[in-house]
Amino acid sequence: MGMSGGGKSGSRGTINEINVTPLVDVMLVLLIMFMVTAPLMQQGIEVDLPKTSSSGVELNDEPFVIVVNANKKITAAKNPIKIEELRPRLQSVFKNRKNKQVYIQADRKVDYGIVAEVMAEVRAAGILNIGLVTLPKDP
Repeated sequence: MGMSGGGKSGSRGTINEINVTPLVDVMLVLLIMFMVTAPLMQQGIEVDLPKTSSSGVELNDEPFVIVVNANKKITAAKNPIKIEELRPRLQSVFKNRKNKQVYIQADRKVDYGIVAEVMAEVRAAGILNIGLVTLPKDP
């Protein structure tokens, strides 16, 4: 002779609550996947492009400009230089300089690979702020 709390004997009542445990499990798995894969998605060279404004960019030192012309000739600070000599020259120039920023001005006809090599040499010299010199579009 058992006592029941009411209702039909042997039947269970329905649960009117949402079970969120599977949802939390799925969300945790997705979070872990994104945390692991996000650092792997960053590739290439970071470029810090200068922001344009009507007043221009304020500089304390004269800007260091590397020019790559249409014939793939590289000029650093108005002096011709080979790409193999670029890294040691930049390291010596920027050893005591506070403003460690380089501007790259490349001709439109220059292959993208040459510009990427120049950017890689600048980064290898320890200069992380790289700007690309462009002209504004005509309206």
